[in-house]
Amino acid sequence: MKDQTSAHPRPDLLGSREPNMTFAGELTFLRRKYTRDIKGTDIVITGLPFDGATSFRPGARFGPAAIRAASVQLAELSGRAFPFDNDPFAVLAVVDAGDCELDAGYPQRVVESIEAHARNILASGAKMISFGGDHFVTYPLLRAHAEKHGPLALVHFDAHVDTWADDGQRLDHGSMFLRAKREGLINVGRSVQIGIRSFSTDEGFTVLDAPFVHDHGVAMTAERIIDVVGDVRAYLTFDIDCLDPAFAPGTGTPVPGGLSSAQALGILRRLGAINFVGMDMVEVSPPYDHAELTALAAATLVHDFICMEALKAAAM
Repeated sequence: MKDQTSAHPRPDLLGSREPNMTFAGELTFLRRKYTRDIKGTDIVITGLPFDGATSFRPGARFGPAAIRAASVQLAELSGRAFPFDNDPFAVLAVVDAGDCELDAGYPQRVVESIEAHARNILASGAKMISFGGDHFVTYPLLRAHAEKHGPLALVHFDAHVDTWADDGQRLDHGSMFLRAKREGLINVGRSVQIGIRSFSTDEGFTVLDAPFVHDHGVAMTAERIIDVVGDVRAYLTFDIDCLDPAFAPGTGTPVPGGLSSAQALGILRRLGAINFVGMDMVEVSPPYDHAELTALAAATLVHDFICMEALKAAAM
């Protein structure tokens, strides 16, 4: 393996930062440096604090802050991350670029604002990990990612398929993947939805619903996801309501019978063979979870995604 530090364009951003400062210091994801100078970085964290497309319980606008706050207890583990046994920040320059500026008084500008924000980050060459916000934010994210990479396989963890038909003008967190399909943003034949506990029209996605995961286990589920996606570029979107409300009560549209935290982590950790070009974590609504378990689950899933990306980078 090459000397990652000497070869990296931003060695100043490598390594752990303030590992023992749980209650002090910058409130960034995993204590990474806050900066808008993203040139030469590998992964950029950003928040999209919007929940104007929510159909039931609001509050996901507070999700980015909650995920960051929950992540501080994971930061000290990053030197030897479990179960990967690696230090992701030894090889990846990960920064937190703060939040996209969204004016709640102009909801009609949300799509263009998020898309422009994402386009700016992607132009740097970095991968983007976004914190919602409700699930509608994935739509402009997909527009920006597809503009750069072409139609993408969608790996979609959720309780809902989010393909309800509407007039194409509504801001609705339950219809954006039908819009994405119609606009050619996603390669439906290579896309898979995991943890589903609802019905909608058949739009051609491979659906591995929650009973499938419970019956067949995490290893077979991950194997099936990899088989469907193959070697094409993919985008990972994780709606936290994929998890059972026992593990993630802080969300806008909870549905019983979902995945456990262990199941979701077990599946994600087995998806290293997939060429992910971006990720988002959405629908964390802190007001409904006084114990902050939902935000911790979300932070852990993103932490593990970064560890997985680091293993791939180290092997190159």
